Parts: sequence; C-alpha cells; structure tokens
Amino acid sequence: MKKTMIALAAAAAVSVAGAAFAAGADVPLIPREKLFGNPSRVAGRLSPDGKYLSWIAPRDGVLNIWVAPTSNLAAAKPLTAEKARPIRSGFWSPDSRQILYINDHGGDENFQLYSVDVATGVERSLTAYPKTRAQIVAISNHVKDRMLIGINNRDPKWHDVYSLDFATGKLSPVLTNEGGYSGFLADDQLNLRIATKARPDGGNDYYRIVGGKVEAQPFEQVALEDAQTTAPADFTADGKTLYWVDSRGRDTAAIIAKNLDTGKTTLIGEDARADVTGAIGDPQTGRIQAYAVNYLKNDWVPVGSAIKGDLDYLKAKVPGQIGISSRTDADDKWLVTVDPVTAPASTWLYDRKTKALTKLFVSRPELEGAPLAPMRPVEIRTRDGMTMVSYLTLPPGTPVDARGRPAAPVPLVLFPHGGPWGRDGYGYNPYAQWLANRGYAVLMPNFRASTGFGKKFLAAGNLQWGLKMHDDLLDAVDWAVANGVTTKDKVAIMGGSYGGYAVLAAMTVTPDRFRCGVDLFGPSNLNTLLKTIPPYWEALRAQMYKRMGDPTTAEGQAVLKAASPLFRADRITRPLLIGQGANDPRVNIAESQQIVDALKAKGTPVTYIVFPDEGHGFVRPPNNIAMNAVAENFLAKCLGGRAEPIGGAIKASSGKVAYGGEYVDGLAGAAGQ
Repeated sequence: MKKTMIALAAAAAVSVAGAAFAAGADVPLIPREKLFGNPSRVAGRLSPDGKYLSWIAPRDGVLNIWVAPTSNLAAAKPLTAEKARPIRSGFWSPDSRQILYINDHGGDENFQLYSVDVATGVERSLTAYPKTRAQIVAISNHVKDRMLIGINNRDPKWHDVYSLDFATGKLSPVLTNEGGYSGFLADDQLNLRIATKARPDGGNDYYRIVGGKVEAQPFEQVALEDAQTTAPADFTADGKTLYWVDSRGRDTAAIIAKNLDTGKTTLIGEDARADVTGAIGDPQTGRIQAYAVNYLKNDWVPVGSAIKGDLDYLKAKVPGQIGISSRTDADDKWLVTVDPVTAPASTWLYDRKTKALTKLFVSRPELEGAPLAPMRPVEIRTRDGMTMVSYLTLPPGTPVDARGRPAAPVPLVLFPHGGPWGRDGYGYNPYAQWLANRGYAVLMPNFRASTGFGKKFLAAGNLQWGLKMHDDLLDAVDWAVANGVTTKDKVAIMGGSYGGYAVLAAMTVTPDRFRCGVDLFGPSNLNTLLKTIPPYWEALRAQMYKRMGDPTTAEGQAVLKAASPLFRADRITRPLLIGQGANDPRVNIAESQQIVDALKAKGTPVTYIVFPDEGHGFVRPPNNIAMNAVAENFLAKCLGGRAEPIGGAIKASSGKVAYGGEYVDGLAGAAGQ
C-alpha cells in the first residue's frame, strides 16, 4: 500500500503543461531526486591486500570516501569530511594503508591531491599550491611506498614530475619539464621511460627517457590522422614489452605488443568496427589478459585462457554489462560492477578460487522497481554514407514493434554528446531515463568526430562544426521521423559542452527544425572559446586548431566565425534555455553571456540560469536537480511532456535566474522573483 501511495503522489505532481501527453501517462513519475541526487554508494575499490573495501557515499549530504573491512561492511566509517564539493573518485595506495583522491574548488578544475590514512583517519593535502592542477603519472603494483605525480605550479602549461612518498608526503623532483612535454609513461619500477610532445601539425612525437634525461630525437612520430587513436599504453612488469594502442596502417585502433629487445610487434586484438578502448592486465606480470571493444555495446575479449573462464562465468551469472573495478595483488578477488540499464548498477565481490559471487551494494536502491526504460542501439546512415552508432530510449510502457519502434510517434529530445571528441555508449544514463520518464523518446547519436569508431570517422569531423556534424544530427532526426519514432514538429534538442554548441548551432543554422533547445555550458563564439582554453591544454592547441580552425590565420578565423552561433543569433526564433557554471575553465561564462545579451537586445525569449559554485558541468546534486527542474518544465511547455513542479529546487541550489524567468512556467515564483 505504501508503494502505491508514493506512486499516486508522484503522479499527482505532474504539471498542467504535461496534461495533454498520452503515451506512458500511467507510468509513475520518477522524482528528480532519485535520478540526480546523491547515490547511496558508488566507486567501490578493493585494497590491494584485499582486507578493505572503499567506496563513495554521502556524509552530511556531500559525497565522501568510506571504508570497511571486506568481511564486515556494516563496520563502515567515513574517512573524509568534505563539506561542499563532492568527492567523485578515490584510489588505494599500493601498500593498502592510504586512500588518495583529487578534488577542485567550485569547478575550477585545479585538482589537488589528498591522502587519508585508513588506520588513523589523518588527512593530508599533498599538492597545496595555488592555481595548480595535479595529475597522476604512475602507480606501481610492486613499488609500494611511492608514486609519480605531475604538478604545474612552476609553469601552468606543463607538468613537472615528482615522486610522492606515501609515508611522509614528501615530494622529490624527478623531471623538470622545460621541454614542453605533454605526458610521460613510466614502467612498473616507476622509471620514466617515454615523454610525449605535441607537434605543430597536430600529431605527437614520442621520446625515450634514459637515465632521467629525454633523448633529443623521437623514436616514434605519429601524424594528426592517428594522434587521437595511437599512443603507448603500458609496459609489462619486467619492462621488456611495450603495449601500444595503434591505428597506424589501419582504420580502427588495435592493441599491439612490441618486444623492446627485438623490436618485434605482435597484434593482440583488433575489431574492424570500433577501436580497442581498454584492457585488463595481470596484476603481477602486467601482461594483457583481455581487451575491450565498444561498438554497439562494450564487450570484453579474452586474450588466452588466463581469465577467459572468469569472464564467461560472470557474463553467465549477472545480467548486464560487466566491469572490473579492482583486483587484489594476489588476484584472488575481484570487485565487479554490473549495469543492467533498466535497474540501478550494482557492485559484487567475486572470489576466483571458490567462484563465489556476492552482491555488496546497489548504487541507487531507491530506483529498484522504478519504471526504467530499455536503451536500444541503432545504426543510422548519414546522407554521405557513414554509419552513426546511436542509442534510442523510449518512454516506459510505450508499445513497440519487433524492431523496437513505437506503435505511435512520441515527442523526441535529440541529445548530442559533449566533446565533440567523445562518444555516447550503451548503459544506464540518468538523462535518458529522466527524459523518457517525462514522456519523450531520447536519441543520442554518435555523429562524425565521435571517438571509438576509427580515425576516418573521427577525421570526418575536421572543420565541420555547424556543417556536416550538424547534418548528421538532422539525419538522426530524419531517421527517427522515417521510423515512426516521432514527427517533424515534435523535436527538441538538448546537450552540454559541445552538445550545448550543437543546440545553438541547430537553432541558428536550421531555426525551424527544432521546437526549442536546452544549451548547457555550450560555446557560442569559437574564436573566443579558443582564446580562453586553460593553460594546461597547451599541448592540445595544435590539434584543436587543425580540427576546428586556426585562429592565428585569417582563413581559420573566418572558418571559426562562420561556425559560431553568436553571429547568427538573430536567426533564433524558438524558445531557448541556457545553463552555465560561473567558474567554467573550458567554456568561459562569457560564451553563454554574450549570446544571451544578443538575444536580449533582439527581444528573443531566452532563460538563463547561472551557478556561481560550478564549473564545466554541475556536480553538486542540488544544482543538477535545480537545472533539470527548470529544463523539464521548459520542455513540458515546448513538447507537451510531463514535469514535476519546480517547487523548492532553485532555492535549494546556488542557481540564479540571470534572465528570462518569466518564460518557464513556475520559474519566477520558484526563484522568488
């Protein structure tokens, strides 16, 4: 009875704007808090000795690190006491005595490194330098007392390498990066072996490091076409074999082993459809035991027989996509994550010796039994014959045919990913579930320039911002219309970062194709975007210029201006919602402010929400919930779907309605305006 009452209460909260929506109307509304609030427990990690389990969970409403004996999770205790910025990841020191994590302040992405002693609870800041970004260079399974880190406190563009002593927290210089090297690779003994340097053509050169000195000439040179799909990945524990992820001489990236004594190379794994995107290595030898290929779904392919039986067993026992988040040094226990898509992710302890599989926790138990919708991989052809792997999620309860298409069209939200050099994948996605629950089909297309599908597909996006990349999005919508998923007059577009840019481009290049748009921290002027990239992106500058347009040349400036929505802002006629973090180091707040100003001057309706304590993306749950509260009420008015009232979401967050509160039903009142 209690569960029924909760469902009825949720259904009663549907806004008037969604009253006309029919499909899925009898499906309970999932409260925003359950989708975007703090998870109960995530990011589980086994200590290398197997005695402890750590995870991230709320403490006084903020995500912190917790730890418990593996044999008694009920004895869990919090190790950290972050009060404002949630901790999103952590890792064990090789000696199992400390947990380390990185965190920034207000979204500035100046990540600092911290450690906390498991036995004493003593916490230390290890890189307490102003405006400095620490990064992990190397951690060894066999060197237990230290690790290598990079710090850019001397020069914000480049990271110097230090050895960090776990016991004392002392930093000892290893290499001063005066040569402009973008990255380093060390072996299992924490000896720096390779330095990477960006080339003017957008490619990368790789240099040997011998005796702590970088050699003058590169031993490998990688051109622009392979730069994002080719790199040295790791050494075996004996330092004699170097693994490469390599697309040279092929389209998709393969994994290759090179014997450093003989120079012989051996193909470990490849797939003609997609790049190799990950690998599992033996904790003791470092030899690859399986690799991952992610085309429609992620799949682990065993190399030899070492763990083939384990992977087969896990696939047979647990429904969903499998990940191995950590392994003990003895390799007798694994921590396994399972993503069933239509249920919250879970974490399991797997004992390899006894083949015992124990469920430890569920990330969001409040979603167990909730009406989560399946995600369907689809292949969409572009107008010039390329294939976009895309993901379709329909409103739960929607009748479908044998191909997974709805019996009747429903409103659609096109949701292009950020990057653009990234991709969407198969799995539980809170945005897809949220929008589907509100009554929309959600289509996530991997348009050209997306990574993971080979270098030709990636390069097809070069200099195509707002052009062929935009055509791909239109082709995805046309596919959805042709397949009865939606109708041409019931499509909105929403996205963040590059996805936000795609929203602005869509509403300026093709202003009549989308009913409305939701832009989350998307750039509006590509020339000013490239002027304000963070200094530690210096190594990426040449590649970005080659793929976007070179602002140091008149021709490149013209390309960038032509692709910038700001200069076509007068073409926007449909409703637009913009969300922005004030501290965003990637897409400066001016990118949103300047297009809002242009629309204000023209009298075009635009609603603008700013979060003063966020950067590139909204990581504090109250802020994420607030932004989505506004977005779902905005979309309900635009497409006729369902929405929870905004209620107290804005006041519970740091969000400020900078402009246009009157254009979203209930927003002005909810914000106290």
